[in-house]
Amino acid sequence: MSFPKIGVIGGGQLARMMAPEALNLGFELHVLAEGPDVSAARCVPDAPVGDYKDLATLRAFAQGKDVVTFDHEHVPNEFLTTLINEGVNVQPRPEALIHAQDKLVMRAAIEKLGLPNPAWAKVKNVAQLLAFGEQTGWPIVLKTPRGGYDGKGVRMLDNAEQAKDCEDWFAHGALLAEDKVEFTRELSAMVARTPSGETKAWPVVHTIQVAGVCDEVIAPAQDISDETAATASQAAIRIAEEFGVTGVMAAELFETPGQGAGFVINELAMRPHNTGHWTMNGSVTSQFEQHLRAVLDLPLGETRELGVTVMKNFLGGANQDLFSAYQAALAAAPEVKVHSYGKSVRPGRKIGHVNVVGTKTQSVAELRERADAVASLIRDGLPETA
Repeated sequence: MSFPKIGVIGGGQLARMMAPEALNLGFELHVLAEGPDVSAARCVPDAPVGDYKDLATLRAFAQGKDVVTFDHEHVPNEFLTTLINEGVNVQPRPEALIHAQDKLVMRAAIEKLGLPNPAWAKVKNVAQLLAFGEQTGWPIVLKTPRGGYDGKGVRMLDNAEQAKDCEDWFAHGALLAEDKVEFTRELSAMVARTPSGETKAWPVVHTIQVAGVCDEVIAPAQDISDETAATASQAAIRIAEEFGVTGVMAAELFETPGQGAGFVINELAMRPHNTGHWTMNGSVTSQFEQHLRAVLDLPLGETRELGVTVMKNFLGGANQDLFSAYQAALAAAPEVKVHSYGKSVRPGRKIGHVNVVGTKTQSVAELRERADAVASLIRDGLPETA
């Protein structure tokens, strides 16, 4: 049997980071890219440019692939169903993917499973939004069901007056209203599942958000009770099993010590995820290798951590020439691993991350400091000298 051909719809950094893992395993990776200069197109030889919202383009791309998977969740579900009916092996399947595409569908499904959910409602107008706020108490959170990520499509409403200003948000249909959860920190429980039903979970991690964007991950989460960590992993596995998820899935959580299970489910992602980038250096099996193994229905790899790992994102900043800072950045902390996404630099855009795996003598505070030092040098460049 020849080595498999894997098609990835979407050419962002997630597809890019699948490439070396596919190369190591001997798989052929093909990417449907949004443009010739997107992140994955710079390192994947076969990266045709095409519109993932065009069925004919998807059909042509899927031709000859052993499996088709995703860099993002935005492909129209009806097109995926058509491809499956035509014999294409799509993983994850659309009936699972819809729970990551539509937050209203996800909330209803989580509630049906009896897993920890915030109070929520589907609201079709400002009157229903106000009624929800009066019922649960302010503040509340308003979300667009589809398309939001990294803090986009989310609005915090502290009172009824702010809610009355949301009329334009209803232009495209119903929205998701949620009670604003009081939490101590954010967590992520990541799992992988194969079509034949094997599951593996990584340790639950602590995620730190800045302006709605993941900034830092500490893996495994420190000072978390064994019970909460186990219950969170079990919840993520149950979601993957009940929804029929294949590949990697991240369940983003709010930690709520002393309340119920100790956490509330925030959102789901059915693909490799920013909160799993630490696995590239800090786990026996990275999330990117695991995703490829999972969608091909191969045995899953070991998910044990190799120590305490800190992952630090770097966003676009003052430095336009990232490589100019490498001499100083790599010398500052030789143990830190740099992962750059090959993107043009724009303020606030995710352009890379660094990982550092701690030794027994290093504290988490020291690891965070070293990761931040390297990320900051790359983002900001060398300080100007007089």
